[in-house]
Amino acid sequence: MVSELSSETLHASCVAIDGRAVLIEGRSGAGKSDLALRLIDRGATLVSDDYTLLRRRDGVLRASPPESIQGRIEVRGIGVLEMPFVADMPVAALVLIEDMPERLPPPGRARRIAGVEIPQFAVAALEPSAPVKVELAVRHIESVWK
Repeated sequence: MVSELSSETLHASCVAIDGRAVLIEGRSGAGKSDLALRLIDRGATLVSDDYTLLRRRDGVLRASPPESIQGRIEVRGIGVLEMPFVADMPVAALVLIEDMPERLPPPGRARRIAGVEIPQFAVAALEPSAPVKVELAVRHIESVWK
């Protein structure tokens, strides 16, 4: 029997919306920090910028910042800024940053992280509506996946 990982570090930013972590994954320069910053402006709380520690505990995937970058976010053109943060948040979803997400993707997409299936969806991070889409998707996923 193969043992599954109980922890991983993901190259992803992360914010908490309504007490649930949302991972934001994309290539360098795709807009991870920008989307996180716009979500924070709408009421989310920073978990981690650029790298996120993920641990499975009691079947739940939980997100925290690496100690070396906790409470910091890179704001392109300004620098690295201090910001309030939270840790050990249960993960609700994974947002994939894509230039052209599918218009009507099939339901039920998920990715296995540290042995836990996490719902995933894609957005174009720099679209003005991207933060609203993330909030709507997270609330929709929670109602469907619970």
